[in-house]
Amino acid sequence: MYDICNKMTSPSHVTSKPIRVAFFHRKPRALGNFSIETYFQQIREHLPATFLPVYVEMPFESNGLWRRLANTLYAFLKQEDINHITGDIHYIAAFLRKRKTVLTIHDCGSLHETTGIKHKIMKFFWFSMPVAKSAIITANSAATKADIQYQTGCKASKISVVYICVGQHFKSQPKPFNTQNPRILQIGTAPNKNLERLITALKNIPCTLVIVGRVSGHIKQLLSENSIQTECIERRLTDQEILEQYQRCDILSLVSTLEGFGMPIVEANAVGRVAISSNTTSMPEIAGDAAVLVNPFDVASIRAGFIKILEDFNLRETLIANGYINHQRFQPKNLAQQYADIYQQLRER
Repeated sequence: MYDICNKMTSPSHVTSKPIRVAFFHRKPRALGNFSIETYFQQIREHLPATFLPVYVEMPFESNGLWRRLANTLYAFLKQEDINHITGDIHYIAAFLRKRKTVLTIHDCGSLHETTGIKHKIMKFFWFSMPVAKSAIITANSAATKADIQYQTGCKASKISVVYICVGQHFKSQPKPFNTQNPRILQIGTAPNKNLERLITALKNIPCTLVIVGRVSGHIKQLLSENSIQTECIERRLTDQEILEQYQRCDILSLVSTLEGFGMPIVEANAVGRVAISSNTTSMPEIAGDAAVLVNPFDVASIRAGFIKILEDFNLRETLIANGYINHQRFQPKNLAQQYADIYQQLRER
């Protein structure tokens, strides 16, 4: 009888409770970028069964002092066994338990784009303080990790590089390349997307430039002055609509001055489209040999990259083949396991 009871209550026969992981997300903006939300949804879906993901969306958009303070207090009340700040709302780390908190930083672009008092406020509340208040930092590329170290003085041992996974709905969809009037897809219109130099570089190159994002009056005027045929999509697209834009395009353009990761490169790789990107920050690391890399600060270099793609059939075929191989590095199952290892590490401390 003793043996039976002992066997029934031994640790190997007791089902342990799953580790609850709170994924803290920003409140999405009506016309905002939803890549962070899509990415971590896939991570949650592929976590081992030992973890129970809990989705926590902030009650307010990240605007103004009082809304951000309310978000910070809300996060404090929603803590779990592990807290994971998924990006953008770094400041909510203020009241979270440090030993249980993981902070993902996607880039330090805001520090490169601001000066004066705004820069100091951004650096403290979005970087220095959250980094100090988190047990582990994850960066989506080695380039972002190096930038975090430079900006905050954080030790390299505290930062783990975990790539971003490509959506499973991005699948190969071959199409003939339109050499006469290629369709060029540009996703995003923020200053780092380098639209002014891109537009200047495309002058007198027959093409249709498809821009997804809010387009300023200045950019529209520049497009008109350079006589570039354009389609501007200034509304939020569904995942399926974004995929359709990749399927319809001939070239994916991401000649940014700065990217924390550069997901459009990988998405284009997965669909089977030629990509042109920049030789700076994270983009060479993410693209590998699956994109034409140019100097984003040199209009002539950008133009030469497009012409090379248009004129060289073998180059296009090689880039597409390399892209199919490259995108395999960014599968959700493998990346979810990396996060699981990080969560387990925190749990065991």
